[in-house]
Amino acid sequence: MGNPFSTVERNILIAKGLSAEQLAALGEAGVATKEDLQTVGDAETLRELVPAIDAEAAQKVMAWATGRAAAPASPVTASGKVLLDTADVVYCTHCSAKQPKDYKSGDLCIACGRQAEPILACFWCAASGPGKFCRACGARFVPTAELDLALLLRQEGLPKDEIPERLERMSPADKEQLWGRVRRRRA
Repeated sequence: MGNPFSTVERNILIAKGLSAEQLAALGEAGVATKEDLQTVGDAETLRELVPAIDAEAAQKVMAWATGRAAAPASPVTASGKVLLDTADVVYCTHCSAKQPKDYKSGDLCIACGRQAEPILACFWCAASGPGKFCRACGARFVPTAELDLALLLRQEGLPKDEIPERLERMSPADKEQLWGRVRRRRA
């Protein structure tokens, strides 16, 4: 099967990073129109259909085909309009769905059913709350599973802002070594 994309569509796909061979492979996979790309739905599925397409090009192609931005970096939409949200707007930390106005901390997301804003404990001041940062002291929350590691690092005198960064950079072996120290302190 040839590639029945229109000339304009072909030029757009080439500008998005596809080669002539990849366009032909799309046609052979049954993707012949922008609507077919919308049916594909996402970049991962597109790469499963045509493995020769690199991840960046697949993201660009699917963003164009579906009209969804790959990763919104600003409040400006594709149409050029600016989206303004009030300070009380809450988005799910898992699926980014906007929560209803009557949302309260701890409620489940209306789209994915997971806790939209998990309540986390602060390693620095022991307060708890939703979000990415402690509302009492400003420390960035660490995953609950690493709270004991963060407390150990705090006791060793690391600065508040450095602890979450250090935990992110640590390898699993380094974390296991820290867990050994935590267990020894408990004994």
